[in-house]
Amino acid sequence: MLLPRTRQVVTRHFDGRIHVYDLARAGFGELAPTAVFRPRAGDEVVSSAVRPDLRGAVYTTLNEIVSLTSAGEVAWTSSFEPHSDTPYGHRPCCALSPDARTVWVYRPDVMAGRGQSDQWVAYDADSGAVVARHELETSGHGGIHLVHPTDGSVYLDVGEGQDGTVIFRGAVPATGAEPEFAAYPWVDRCLVDMAPGGEQFMTVDHGQNDVAFHHHPSGDVLFTLPVEAFGHDPEADFVEWAGGYLTPDTAVVTLGGEDEDAQREWYRHHLVDVRTGTVAGELAVEVRRSPYELAPLGDGTWLTEAPSGHPFRWSAP
Repeated sequence: MLLPRTRQVVTRHFDGRIHVYDLARAGFGELAPTAVFRPRAGDEVVSSAVRPDLRGAVYTTLNEIVSLTSAGEVAWTSSFEPHSDTPYGHRPCCALSPDARTVWVYRPDVMAGRGQSDQWVAYDADSGAVVARHELETSGHGGIHLVHPTDGSVYLDVGEGQDGTVIFRGAVPATGAEPEFAAYPWVDRCLVDMAPGGEQFMTVDHGQNDVAFHHHPSGDVLFTLPVEAFGHDPEADFVEWAGGYLTPDTAVVTLGGEDEDAQREWYRHHLVDVRTGTVAGELAVEVRRSPYELAPLGDGTWLTEAPSGHPFRWSAP
């Protein structure tokens, strides 16, 4: 699964804490956290998001959303009722709007045994009051949020395992108008990344046969590249559900396959010029554990993971 991130702030969970990295202040190499939040004792953090000014954080557990102040105190909580005793197969995820006004939470309630449909809930970030609630016709295990950089809308990718993936878009207007929710007409495309300027987004076929680039917000396909467009064998190799926008004009598409002699998978990171829809070379990247470590940041730099668990920031020579 892709690591949650925005263009400004990323988080990592280890040592029982939420480590926060402000990329606007960070240099290169292994990054030191700009802030650290300590969850409540006994809480197992599933996902987290931090205000752009670092003055608060939110995180989900399997049964709750928790908001913390900059001092690490609990500002508010909201339980996912009824409590689920199912320990696996459902991972709620959260995101903050760019103005830190709204907290978005995806609840995989079907897999948690809470009901007949999943829920997408928007909370007031200051008070914890529910400002919008939308029932999704999905039975997902987890989700990924991507926040649009300028108009405040939020994309949600709900993964339903072998049944596919559904992509939604939501918005809570600051004017007080009615919340907006829309579903895209696919069950076979996985959301990967949003362009830095928000004018388009990138998806990969659930069957891993191709990558596509779409107009925001319509979802209209701008162009599609199959496995063979990268010089790979479509019978043996695949497009990974990873990568993203390295710059506004260049995307990273990850191709993978299996080395039968070494009995392990390999990955190559191809560059695509999104202005022309053509393959434009490769990016030399080594990842320690999985292709999902690679997080292009849209400004010509990217993150991988250092052995310590902290992000490591790179730039092309």
